Amino acid sequence: MAASSASSAPGSATASSYGRGARVLSIGIATTGLVTFAFFAVASHVLDEVDYKGISLLWSVLFVVTSVIYRPIEQLLSRSIAERRALGHAAHSLRVPLVLQGLFALGFLVVALALREPLTDDVFDGASTLYWVLVGSVLAYAASYFARGWLAGNQQFALYGLLVLFESLSRFMFPLAVAVGILSGQSAVALGILAAPFVSLVVVPWALGRRARAAAPAQDGPAGPSLRAGGGFAIAVFAVMLAEQTIINAPVLISDATAADAALAGFVFNVLLIARAPLQLFQAIQTSLLPHLAGLNATEDRGEFDRAIRVTVLAIAGFAGAVALGLLVLGPFAMDVLFGGEFDYGRWGLAIVALGMGCHLAAGTLNQAALARGRQRLAAGAWVTSAVVLVVWLVLPVVDDVLLRVEVGYLGATALLCAMLAVIEKRA
Repeated sequence: MAASSASSAPGSATASSYGRGARVLSIGIATTGLVTFAFFAVASHVLDEVDYKGISLLWSVLFVVTSVIYRPIEQLLSRSIAERRALGHAAHSLRVPLVLQGLFALGFLVVALALREPLTDDVFDGASTLYWVLVGSVLAYAASYFARGWLAGNQQFALYGLLVLFESLSRFMFPLAVAVGILSGQSAVALGILAAPFVSLVVVPWALGRRARAAAPAQDGPAGPSLRAGGGFAIAVFAVMLAEQTIINAPVLISDATAADAALAGFVFNVLLIARAPLQLFQAIQTSLLPHLAGLNATEDRGEFDRAIRVTVLAIAGFAGAVALGLLVLGPFAMDVLFGGEFDYGRWGLAIVALGMGCHLAAGTLNQAALARGRQRLAAGAWVTSAVVLVVWLVLPVVDDVLLRVEVGYLGATALLCAMLAVIEKRA
């Protein structure tokens, strides 16, 4: 009986740690989202339409690039550190993740310098400051995302939340300074985007101090992944991130390129915000879930591993179902109030996107399970396949109504993705 109690304690402790981490990160990321919204709200008032468009483009390009090239190393660190902690090892070599992060950053720099003229002239309408802010920000986020992975792996979720909160607050200070007359112009607002990743790193000394005080004596065992293993993991997650950005952004880009109505892409973007907003908040769950599952997998606690997946997916299903029902009742009215315009939002189409959002979130959960079990290549294949299927569906005029084609395609692609990842999980 005593043995049973002792064996159940670690599982309940790790489950409690995961729950606390998810709650803390949810608060931090939700607050960060509100502050980021405030950044753009203030910027839109202090800048004219042309300058504000440049800031929006800068942010969009920065967000996609950093998510695709740096999230792989964040997740590599989170998984590998959590595995070692679960096995009782205190030491962890950062050499391989540092090398890989440096290679990703260097690769971006080479491409950005080669494309300096088209980026400056065609994307940023000749605003060279925006180009250099993009380059500097992407390079700075290499350190910020590295710190996020280290914090997640060591389950220092409160400091992770502070990191992203400090980042958003520092960024917001710049348009606020323009609003009160301390600074002026587009360049001043853009500098806030550049300053943010540097300011976020103020939590690192604090985190290192806490880690040093809590560190246990190191035990024997490999200190971290080899360059080959770490590189393979990072490349697979890179493919996952690229495919996910394709799934969420391709509908807007393809609609803009193929639709006769030039304004339609904006309406497609508005509809997909139903998915974008929950996906942003779900980052908190994903961030805390991967180290939790990696630790359980390392200790072969299959029961608690399956339970974490099951509880998370059931919560997502309930949330997505509630959103879909709400949109069936109030969707068109709410979209008209929030976004205005002369476009009619169909309630069934909005509900379809809500269900697609649920499949997308569930797929994100199953993806973390695949990464924790070392099945990242299979997961990457599922993501890339779904993204390709969606793009083909959007290009082919199977459904004449472009918006409906996007809505059905998003649900179909995410449901396919969710099914493939579920099969990968069951085969484990």
